[in-house]
Amino acid sequence: MPQPQPSPEPASSVESQTISIIRKLLLELGGTSALQELERSQSGAHLERELGLGSLERVELMVRLDAAFSVRLADAVVGESETVRELVAAVIDAQFAPPPAPMSGPASVGANDSQTRAAATAASPAAIAAGAPPPSSFDPATAQTLIEILCERARAEPDRVHIHLYEEENVRPITYGELFARASSVAASLHRRGLEPGRSVAMMLPTSAEFFFVFAGILLAGGVPVPIYPPVRSDRIAEYAARQAGILRNSESQFLVTFREAHSIALLMEPQVPSLREVVPAAKLVDAHGPHLPPESERRPAATFAKRSSSDVAFLQYTSGSTGDPKGVVLTHANLLANIRAIVAGVQLTSADVAVSWLPLYHDMGLIGAWFTPLYVGIPLVVMSPLAFLSRPERWLWAVSRHRGTLTPAPNFAYELCVKRIADADIAGLDLSSVRAMLNGAEPVRPETLERFAARFAPYGLRREMLMPVYGLAENSLAISAPRLGSGYKIDRIDRSIFESEGRATPVASESAALEFVSAGSPLADVEVRIVDAHGAALPERVEGQLWFRSPSATSGYYKNPQATAALVRADSFLDSGDRAYLADSEIYVTGRAKDVIIKGGRNIYPHEVEEIAGHVPGVRTGCVAAFGLPDAASGTEKLVVAAEVRNAADSARISSDITRAVSDAIGVPPDRIELLPPHSIPKTSSGKLRRSDTRRLFMEGKLGKKTQPVWMQLGRLAASGAFPRISAWFRKGVARAVEIAWGLYALGVIAALFVVLWVCVLAAPSPRAAARITHSFARWMLWWAGVRVALKGGDLLREINVAGPWVFAPNHSSYLDILVVMAHVPAGAHFVSKSEVASWPIIGPILLRGGHLAFDRQDPKARVQQAEVVENALSHGESVVIFPEGTFTEAAGIRPFQLGAFKSAVTTGRPVCPVAVRGAREILRDKTYLPRFGKVSIEFGPLVLPEPLAVSNQLSAEAGAAPVATSAESDWQKIVRLRDATREIIASHADEPLL
Repeated sequence: MPQPQPSPEPASSVESQTISIIRKLLLELGGTSALQELERSQSGAHLERELGLGSLERVELMVRLDAAFSVRLADAVVGESETVRELVAAVIDAQFAPPPAPMSGPASVGANDSQTRAAATAASPAAIAAGAPPPSSFDPATAQTLIEILCERARAEPDRVHIHLYEEENVRPITYGELFARASSVAASLHRRGLEPGRSVAMMLPTSAEFFFVFAGILLAGGVPVPIYPPVRSDRIAEYAARQAGILRNSESQFLVTFREAHSIALLMEPQVPSLREVVPAAKLVDAHGPHLPPESERRPAATFAKRSSSDVAFLQYTSGSTGDPKGVVLTHANLLANIRAIVAGVQLTSADVAVSWLPLYHDMGLIGAWFTPLYVGIPLVVMSPLAFLSRPERWLWAVSRHRGTLTPAPNFAYELCVKRIADADIAGLDLSSVRAMLNGAEPVRPETLERFAARFAPYGLRREMLMPVYGLAENSLAISAPRLGSGYKIDRIDRSIFESEGRATPVASESAALEFVSAGSPLADVEVRIVDAHGAALPERVEGQLWFRSPSATSGYYKNPQATAALVRADSFLDSGDRAYLADSEIYVTGRAKDVIIKGGRNIYPHEVEEIAGHVPGVRTGCVAAFGLPDAASGTEKLVVAAEVRNAADSARISSDITRAVSDAIGVPPDRIELLPPHSIPKTSSGKLRRSDTRRLFMEGKLGKKTQPVWMQLGRLAASGAFPRISAWFRKGVARAVEIAWGLYALGVIAALFVVLWVCVLAAPSPRAAARITHSFARWMLWWAGVRVALKGGDLLREINVAGPWVFAPNHSSYLDILVVMAHVPAGAHFVSKSEVASWPIIGPILLRGGHLAFDRQDPKARVQQAEVVENALSHGESVVIFPEGTFTEAAGIRPFQLGAFKSAVTTGRPVCPVAVRGAREILRDKTYLPRFGKVSIEFGPLVLPEPLAVSNQLSAEAGAAPVATSAESDWQKIVRLRDATREIIASHADEPLL
């Protein structure tokens, strides 16, 4: 029987207990000023701004509230609660909610959680071996783009689970088929909204099913995804908006896809981005209509959506940088696939592997390493949000244990967090024996972290050799180096004084005065690494220098940032990583960022080491220390500055003294200046890395540690700053719209007036041929007087029609304007084939019939047979025909499937098909609109597509009066289909629209 739940406590009791728990936590943290704020504001106190409780402190607070009230607070409480009052409300809500199945621990795959159990079973290698659907035979080594891989997997194994997504306490399976279906809906919706091929679409989404659907949908639509991180700090909205608006401007994004909670912030950024057409909620795109699976008849389903090649840009990865200089790394499909293949070979991935990740998907390690690589190999990915991990780190390890995960990536701090935050009771029964590789990268790897993690989890089946420090950066897509699988991590202990003064990494046996660096392994396949001096000359092993690299995975540069690109690209196509390192036994030891190294008295001081030392001083917030250098004109060298966030400002004198002593004892040089700051003063990147250059800048400007404005004031300033651009944009749009309407009315009036005159002239024409010539001339006059300029390509080909005989003209159909454009440029004697209802239209109908054009009822099978006979008879008598094989059109860009009638007539009569590509008509007069817009049109003829001759046996049988043999009929059918497909490909290429 289920255990009875404790009765909910009164709200007043919950509030007083919550304040008591917070008070105890603040006492432990040493926050005297925060305690005073709590006593003054009580439940109205702001958790971050007034109490100094960052994400990690709030995680601890949530754990204590769970235990005190016997509830299970949602993960979102950590990130979304701003005040004590909101925490109290969350506790009260949780008391009335039914108890969820826990995400951690073996019980989470119990009898009452069939979805979780099914997901875990489907993800395990054992289940695959025991009868789960076999992996696809598709060989990704032949793929040219990510789109191709996505489509092939969806076509070959639509029911196979690709992603096991943890949503709060439940696991949602996402199959390859669902991923494609939802992504195609996104693609169709973006097309309808006017996304242009190759243009950027920004994504401001958290880890969710929508992220996967939207990213894949943008690719299918031919766009370029730009993932940016969603807002996480309510007290720094202004800084966030300024940084993201800079990225949106630089990427020239046409759309910003976001989620409900961030929609208002996204709207505030809209006026600051001229290229932005619309801020779109992800749900609207995902729920739009689109095809469910790639057609079986297509060998390469990717071609049915967007014609993308390996050299096309796959996405833009924006690196952490200053607000005014966003750097978007340009990565092509070829870059990504080259790096993924190198990772697969380096880590020796197989179809039996299972990946587990909580990394943010907007970060290269989470996106390329944790999603694209499993997609490439065709293995399951178990994924949860970063917040789920931060709130309870044991969830990550339980996911590995439960799904029998074999590889999982994370930055160094995650391993440290697991050591410090996970209690033995939380991991009773944990089994990590399935792990083949726990990758540690994205930030400096600490030797002591590796040692502590290996020792802490060895009793749970973790083998030391499974810990793999890796090195990479976005400029090489992701990975540059990794150790050999199963070799374990390697720590190099070198002489500190020699290294800091001469740059030589001399090994020492003694650990007391040694400087330690962790090996990042050897370069991956096709990656060349060179350690060079300041002049670019190669250095020998165990001598520190700048790390350069080149590979097929490397970017061509930063998007629309020539200055940054020039600083990146070096001699012989090598790129400067910006890191300093040395080689030893051909393995890479990264020593730090080149721009961050502090040169003091001829010694190189590495800020991450100073930060690590200062961070262990009692009272200093771990991970919230920044060390940097400042020029000192008096001494001619640099000053060493240490900025540290502290919990209790009243203890500043002791903390400052302890930092000075600790740094001096460890590296032999005391800091020249120590700046103690309140919590959340030091800026960090979206992935939690210190922004040292920004810290240094704020320090020099006197702004470091200054209290941020309240959220309402930041939002007010944002709204005010965007008011003028918004009003200006509205005015410009209003004027432009008024001009557009005026021009549309004029163009429509001109065409209508000329149609009336044409009608009179056609009725008075002496013959159908004369009527056709009059219509041909009037079509040109209508376009000219309406201001529609038409560029003609392939016009020389039309001169050959008098010699070569009649043709079947096959134009694409995107607008009613197509008919006018084609009529004005095909030979005047060509017969247009239209649907029968057109003949009944006033004015247009008589013009059509009087000019000898053809109209048929497409719904009547007998009429269709008659149509084929009439068309073939016209061709046989030397008369060309014009047939729109798409039949109809829509507002969305793309070449629709072609009907076969025109191509059957061409094959039967042996007449060539002339593809006619009209481009630009859809933009001038889109479906479901009535007023034309100003624009330009181009029409391109040819090249001719010659039909294959009919089967000889069919011809002989027909002459003898016998029925044709089946094999010949099949052969002729294939000729018709091949003729259709060849024509469609040419039109799509010339019209620059995707095949649908």
